[in-house]
Amino acid sequence: MYDVIIIGSGPAGVSAAIYAKRGGANVLVIAKDAGTVGKAKKIENYYGFKSITGEELYKNGLEQLENLNIEFINDEVVQLNYTNQFEVTTVNNIYKSKYVVLATGVSRNIPNIKGIKEFEGKGVSYCAICDAFFYRNKNVAVLGSGNYAIHEAGILKPVVKSVTLLTNSEKLVENRDIDLNINEKKVREVRGFDKVDEVIFDDDSKESINGVFVAIGTASTNDLARKIGAKVENNKIVVKDNLETTVPGLYACGDCTGGILQISKATYEGTKVGLEIVNKIKNNLK
Repeated sequence: MYDVIIIGSGPAGVSAAIYAKRGGANVLVIAKDAGTVGKAKKIENYYGFKSITGEELYKNGLEQLENLNIEFINDEVVQLNYTNQFEVTTVNNIYKSKYVVLATGVSRNIPNIKGIKEFEGKGVSYCAICDAFFYRNKNVAVLGSGNYAIHEAGILKPVVKSVTLLTNSEKLVENRDIDLNINEKKVREVRGFDKVDEVIFDDDSKESINGVFVAIGTASTNDLARKIGAKVENNKIVVKDNLETTVPGLYACGDCTGGILQISKATYEGTKVGLEIVNKIKNNLK
């Protein structure tokens, strides 16, 4: 059981981890990759560096975690739950904590497929655990090809009539432990009248579907926020002045909270969250 689990190892997540650890908290950082910062070819507008690549900056952050003996796990988070404590589910394990910080950047996993945005809330969903109930005994599809898509399909399968995995011509993840219908064709359109009725493919074939669950790539910060009931508006997580979400004990920092998408803003918010959590732990607050 950790005091705080931080999901994301970019500037916001590492800053939160450093300040929480220095304040005496038991910290775990979980991340699959370097995210947006790791893709930056050159950074020249950050204090103290004439020029540095995103990859170098990211590696420096991981070294800081190591120097402070902060536990870091390279894994993919697929689910976030809360009972009397937070449960963070990855591909390989489940971890528990008193607090959770979402710091994996802004959501960019909405595919450019006709009908996806138009049918949001009318047959297109981004959260299996939230909406599976509405598709009891119906035929649904999960759009995606990775571990996150497999996980969402696993939640749906006991509830719905059938689940089809739409890989959209992407390579399907290996070592999956669930039996699914798989369609590897390129998706052209999600179509319906007042709700989703079918999916059209590039070869003009179609499949009758009552709902499409979007789970492309890894679960974004917004995906995880929605799963636990935190408010998301205009592609950003709604937070209070102290960066706590609408779910007590759940914080968000960095690009996912909107505003200026800069490293300086991410490190500031990470610092603020780390100090806020330490204060609550010391004063036995929730």
